[in-house]
Amino acid sequence: MELLHSGKVRDIYADGDDLILVASDRISIYDVALPTPIPDKGRLLTALSLWWFEQLADLVPNHVISATDVPAEFAGRAIRCQRLDIIPVECVARGYLTGGGLREYERTGAVSGVPLPRGLGEASILPEPIFTPSTKAPMGEHDEPITYAEVVDKVGAETAERLRQITIDVYRRGAELAADRGILIADTKIELGWAPDGTLVLADELLTSDSSRFWPADSYQPGRVQFSYDKQYVRDWATGSGWNKLPPAPDVPAEVVEATRARYVEVYEKLTGNRWE
Repeated sequence: MELLHSGKVRDIYADGDDLILVASDRISIYDVALPTPIPDKGRLLTALSLWWFEQLADLVPNHVISATDVPAEFAGRAIRCQRLDIIPVECVARGYLTGGGLREYERTGAVSGVPLPRGLGEASILPEPIFTPSTKAPMGEHDEPITYAEVVDKVGAETAERLRQITIDVYRRGAELAADRGILIADTKIELGWAPDGTLVLADELLTSDSSRFWPADSYQPGRVQFSYDKQYVRDWATGSGWNKLPPAPDVPAEVVEATRARYVEVYEKLTGNRWE
């Protein structure tokens, strides 16, 4: 195998015509990898992605070839994948207003150029899910929101419309399945790429705690920050630490690591119905 790329949280190897995507225990916030790992994170996110790929297989094809035909040292945290020509757009769907979307709305009344009703606030449910793409920034730089028109300029009108429709379809299906299990999906980010036969294929991870905001439905209350089953807890700690969001990042305290791991485990179990061993 040949190491092709070591990213903030994943490593990609070439193995013949296939890729081996390895999820590490590293955690990244504000596009900076933190020095302290979250135990089991790579295995948890791999298992959750595989579960979602299976749930949505009838909706859109994915890049998974095998979750077992991987090198033994990566077992449980790696997927053998199809090679794709990845589209240079982060495809984001939002059903609720929070995070960067809320901050942009407060400045402009819109998110990624999509105008929204007046009077919305933290955790407001949107009238319908919206497509809010962003750039795919190089490592160490920040993704930036872009408009749908800018996506059209990047990839063409036909591909842009397919990206938008697939992203919204994935979000709607995922949100419906999660709601049945007591979880609200506030937003999610997906990646898509072209297969050699011209098919648009889901890549990377899918509807995980690193690519989505998960909220418990039974405590949801608009107008305030929600409890999150994702890395928002680490973001909140980092914000309170005084860190300037530039490398190098500070070490993460043990209690923050444990609380974050517990959230990853809990949402995995709630969504899949499987007990984490």
